[in-house]
Amino acid sequence: MKLETISPVHDYLRIHKKFPTVWCSGCGIGSVMHAIIRAIHELEINKNSVALVSGIGCSSRMPIYLDFNTLHTTHGRALPFATGIKMVRPDMKVIVVSGDGDALAIGGNHFIHACRRNIDISLILINNYIYGMTGGQVSPTTPLESYAHTAPYGNIDPSFDAVKLATAAGATYVARGTNYHIVQTSKLIKKSLEHKGFSMVEVISQCPVLYGRLNNMKLPTTMLEWQRDHGVNIKAWDKLPEEKRAGKFPIGEFLDDTSRPEYTDSYYKMSKEVREEAANGEE
Repeated sequence: MKLETISPVHDYLRIHKKFPTVWCSGCGIGSVMHAIIRAIHELEINKNSVALVSGIGCSSRMPIYLDFNTLHTTHGRALPFATGIKMVRPDMKVIVVSGDGDALAIGGNHFIHACRRNIDISLILINNYIYGMTGGQVSPTTPLESYAHTAPYGNIDPSFDAVKLATAAGATYVARGTNYHIVQTSKLIKKSLEHKGFSMVEVISQCPVLYGRLNNMKLPTTMLEWQRDHGVNIKAWDKLPEEKRAGKFPIGEFLDDTSRPEYTDSYYKMSKEVREEAANGEE
């Protein structure tokens, strides 16, 4: 039996060229990659109509393994590159895969402005609370008092809440899932791909080798159990008293706003009007 016939997943992988992956044993990024494939497959999106863009980091290696139109760019700059693709080819399904450091630190400026513009790009933000590829430095989402190689006595920097940041900056679809709740996460990614406008799905993922090892969660199963015990469905979260929310985080769909115009639609509408006015001799 040929490998490609075992699962439809293999139709979306550069299985004979780029595998095995560079990801550590127990890393959650492969699960997120599978969730993206599942969403695209269920929506029956032609893979030649997909552009997958990333910057630099562990999760940013994903375009190397997926058989779409792919672009592996510079650190923090995935969203500007993706914006360029979407402006030239608004018909394409443009997806950005980014880590918490890549998207929210050096790429933070691009993140807020992509949200503000409401351009039709789906950002899958894989949050493992750490800079993994470069050795385990503190990232913008590293929890307070957590340990990292650059925070051997505990992190004192307050962390970003990516969901609140995306909502405040103007994204029109905002959701959060985890690798433990991977079926739900795939459904959220699927909805983000159907949404017309800027969407962000944050996925809480495990990094047992760098973050977990320094924070008493050496096994990937321990980190998945932590996600299970601390991720609370948004509907249940809204009913929880404040004291029971301590140390936990909500998951699910936070925003689905279809009222705002999408950026490329506005741009091409303006372009058409200007060309028509010029053709008619109007100033």
